[in-house]
Amino acid sequence: MLLQKKITFIGSGNMGEALMSGLINAKLSRPENIIATDILQSRLDSMNSQYHIRTSQDNQKAVSEADIVVLCVKPQAVLNVLDHIKTVIRPEQLIVSILAGITSDTINDVIAKNNPVIRVMPNIPVVVGEGAMGLCLGEFAQEEHKLLAVQICEAVGKVQIVPEHLMDVITGLSGSGPAYIYMIIEALTDGGVMMGLPRDVALKLATQTVLGSAKLVQETNVHPAVLKDHVTTPGGTAIAAIQELERHGLRPMMIRAVETATRRATELSQILRKNNGLKNES
Repeated sequence: MLLQKKITFIGSGNMGEALMSGLINAKLSRPENIIATDILQSRLDSMNSQYHIRTSQDNQKAVSEADIVVLCVKPQAVLNVLDHIKTVIRPEQLIVSILAGITSDTINDVIAKNNPVIRVMPNIPVVVGEGAMGLCLGEFAQEEHKLLAVQICEAVGKVQIVPEHLMDVITGLSGSGPAYIYMIIEALTDGGVMMGLPRDVALKLATQTVLGSAKLVQETNVHPAVLKDHVTTPGGTAIAAIQELERHGLRPMMIRAVETATRRATELSQILRKNNGLKNES
């Protein structure tokens, strides 16, 4: 179904490129069916050279040729972009937005059409095909549109479908989450170095430990608490380390990190709407 669709990506940054390359590598789309736009011609030349896709600096022309329009521009610019392309948007075109803080209703309001809109919140591991994404359907999106959007997302990772009011939580958990994990990897590495390991060895071991542990949760579907108990032996090293982590509040800190990032995502959304003359939604 997706293979026959013409897809225009408005914006060709890291996320946009990851989605395009994922679709091509998974053979879900042909290069000739993908159009990328960007304000930098040098960026488009690079994309064309690497992926053999079509490119354009004319957003209106690119949108007019598409079945699916993927919005990958900065949130601060999207309302101007939508205002520019709304005259060529056809009611049957699916609009997929990866932009934080811009609701599906806002997109429909700006283009003044009842297009199917689907929001996706990806995270940076989409670049290596291991993204964690939240997806929500706008008012006019149907099952067929959801299936198309899920196909696009699954080319670069895993996707969970949620109500739109939970998208800020997705931002706080998986959208911002890689930063938390990078800090954990860095801290584990520093711990290894402090105890005598060469830094390159410590980094490789810390990275693989995080990767392997996550994969074990994913593939066994066993609760992390149960897997943790499998590692801890009476009077052993792991339980002694866990006591130290609990004493310093690792778990409440991580929970508060997600809470803080979620609240900040909501604040930024409200600021963005206010700066663009839009009413804040309840």
